[in-house]
Amino acid sequence: MDVSSVLLVFFTICVFFLPVLALLPPIPPSLGEALQSTHIKVGIERPRRLRKRIQTVTSGTSGAVSSGPAKISSLWIYPVKSCKGIEVARSKVLPAGLEFDRLFTFAQLRSPFPVGLVASEEEKSQHKWEFITQRQFPLLATVQVDLYVPDATKASSFSSTAERLGDPYVILRFPWRDAGWRGSLSWVASKIRHGIHGQPEKEILLPVTFPSAEEIKQQGYTFEPVRIWKDTVRALNMEKELPPELRLYLGVSNRLGLFRVDPGALREVYRCAPSAADAGYQPVTGFQDAYPLHMLNLASVRDLDSKIAKDKKIPSLDPRRFRPNIIIDGPSAYDEDTWKKVRFRDSSGKGQDMTMHVSCRTVRCKMPNVDQDDGFRHPVEPDKSLRKYREVDEGAPHLGCLGMQLTPLFEDTKTGHGMEGWLEAGMAVEVVERGTHRYIRQ
Repeated sequence: MDVSSVLLVFFTICVFFLPVLALLPPIPPSLGEALQSTHIKVGIERPRRLRKRIQTVTSGTSGAVSSGPAKISSLWIYPVKSCKGIEVARSKVLPAGLEFDRLFTFAQLRSPFPVGLVASEEEKSQHKWEFITQRQFPLLATVQVDLYVPDATKASSFSSTAERLGDPYVILRFPWRDAGWRGSLSWVASKIRHGIHGQPEKEILLPVTFPSAEEIKQQGYTFEPVRIWKDTVRALNMEKELPPELRLYLGVSNRLGLFRVDPGALREVYRCAPSAADAGYQPVTGFQDAYPLHMLNLASVRDLDSKIAKDKKIPSLDPRRFRPNIIIDGPSAYDEDTWKKVRFRDSSGKGQDMTMHVSCRTVRCKMPNVDQDDGFRHPVEPDKSLRKYREVDEGAPHLGCLGMQLTPLFEDTKTGHGMEGWLEAGMAVEVVERGTHRYIRQ
């Protein structure tokens, strides 16, 4: 065969096999691809459009000007605390917050050192679990979280496994390439699966439904106390599900645990929240910092954006840095500071309104300095500007405030069956009551 014949055979093979490889790549399916046969992925898939929209809404200096009728711009849930959020079009509201929000948290096992010279051996040997966030480990921002819920239309053809198909699942993904030939294969697989920008990843599959006592025993999970700020709660440690690579990726030197909030042992919320008598039930929360929900006003973000010192690492202020559940648009900048009760109205008339107690301002730490795309922690902003321009609460001296903490209010709290509601992007925002706020520390 001459050269032209060899080339002809080569191109014929390529033309035949390349479409086959594109449709049926010779790589094992990812966890998400496997779940798609029975489940549907939750969330709005528009990362590039979202970034463009964020740059648009935060640019300029017109933060004090209302952009129209007040409404919910977007809704966010964070199934795993401090990891990537999921934007949703609609979400159920429960006493502890939005459904699926902050069900899991990572924690590190901390030693009691330094200890006193006269401390007992028992005191010296004690270790405690403490939650971790992007404040200590900013790469948590790059851990992708996917939520899958059962799809009844798909599950009908899998009746033999219907019992397990009823469970939602969370998939954690983080960048990781193994050494040697395994790493090379994972690199090739990522390019085939996600294109030229694909990167090798590790995946972790977690059941969302709280396991039964028998499942806890079978899986080797344990109930252990974990500290969230100044609260210590009993939660389910599922660290056996974590690969060792995750601890190395995040840079955690201590033992790393993964805790699932116990729905029967939620943290009771006091301080600025409404009392049990006023709310009709005792306010509770899971692994949220302090209150069930967090609301952010885009006009306030715009105004702060106009004040921060910009550089190539922070060209504009991304609202996602503040980890809100509810992003609203329309009210003037910082108008929310005086809200005491707010109602989210369903303009379609098909659903129900949702009323919230506006419990207090959100006092900010340095966590918003972390870029939510790449995990880069800016050394200065927006923390510096928050402390300079938003030291507005007498209960939080020398600290900046942005956003408001909410506690849901329900019409029927006596039977327990009516303690849920719904929020949807586009709902109108009505301020029911105004007043003053004073933050109460933990």
